[in-house]
Amino acid sequence: MKMLPKWLLIVGLSALSACGKVEQSANSEAVKPAVQSTLQTAKVNAVGTPELHYLDGHVEAVNESTISAQTSGVIEKLFYDVDDYVEPGKVIARIKSKNQQAGVEQAQASLDEAQARYTEAQADFARISEIYAKRLVPKADLDAAQAGLKAAEARLAAAKAQMTQAGEQLGYTSLIAPYGGIVIKRHVQLGEAVNPGTPVMTGISLDKMRVVVEVPQRLIAKVRQEKKAFVFQDGSNKSLAVDSLTFFPYADPKTNAFKVRIDLKAGVQDLFPGMFVKVAFVMGQQEGVVSVPESAVVVRSEVIGVYVLNADGKPALRQIRLGKKLDDDTISVLAGLAAGETIALDPVHAAISLKQQAAEVTHDE
Repeated sequence: MKMLPKWLLIVGLSALSACGKVEQSANSEAVKPAVQSTLQTAKVNAVGTPELHYLDGHVEAVNESTISAQTSGVIEKLFYDVDDYVEPGKVIARIKSKNQQAGVEQAQASLDEAQARYTEAQADFARISEIYAKRLVPKADLDAAQAGLKAAEARLAAAKAQMTQAGEQLGYTSLIAPYGGIVIKRHVQLGEAVNPGTPVMTGISLDKMRVVVEVPQRLIAKVRQEKKAFVFQDGSNKSLAVDSLTFFPYADPKTNAFKVRIDLKAGVQDLFPGMFVKVAFVMGQQEGVVSVPESAVVVRSEVIGVYVLNADGKPALRQIRLGKKLDDDTISVLAGLAAGETIALDPVHAAISLKQQAAEVTHDE
């Protein structure tokens, strides 16, 4: 086989290398518009936003109740203690029921007797009525039989009422949870004697919560007028779902503050009675406020900024000064951004695009 000259091999390799660079450059130029075209952007507008005033509020349970004894006796069983979760309809405590059981048996015996007397009186009245129809007995005997029947009927009704009362007293020996919740206090000990009205256990339900806020007198008129508020948990920027607002029609004479109760929607997580929360009351509309989606804000060390697109459509990080949150995903901008400018909605994607552009410039050089 004949060998090619050395100079011809060098020329061929140089040509292949040049072709590779041209192809790589062409691919880079093709990728560049694709990256920029997928960058999601939005134009910054200055619009009217709610003017908010922040106050501290505390959380309390909507359903909080104390289960008390409704009959006399001695505590025989305590099925739950503090911090235990109780399902609705469960027995939380039981009172010794011997006296109540005896009362039921006595009432049952009285009822059986009254039923027998009533049956006998019915039979007597039927017999006397038949004889009286044949004119074999005087009218006085018929009246006496009728009165005896009515008396037996009254005694039967009284016996039934006593039976119902005795059954209720027996039922009171088992204390039932009216709803599911957490036991926060136990008022009695095992073996302790209780009477009707003696507190046994106190519990709360975590399914439904509300926030109570003391609103100063100077703010209450605006708060009543707008009737809208946002509730934020400590350390969270997402507001909780508000169901309704209740305004108390009187002020505390010591603080001159009006109580406002904010009912939250059911199912709020990680919220417990006694916790403090931030409540933002809407006080009106603030015009000309520049705002951005909170998801578009990037934090790098001590720099807070957004990626702003220039005239060529290239993103650049610009430092801004943020204001208050306006809603769940919108925050006001106090400085560093003007209405009409375009920002990148995804800062991570914008940073990647910026690095790619910088790499291309370095490669071209």
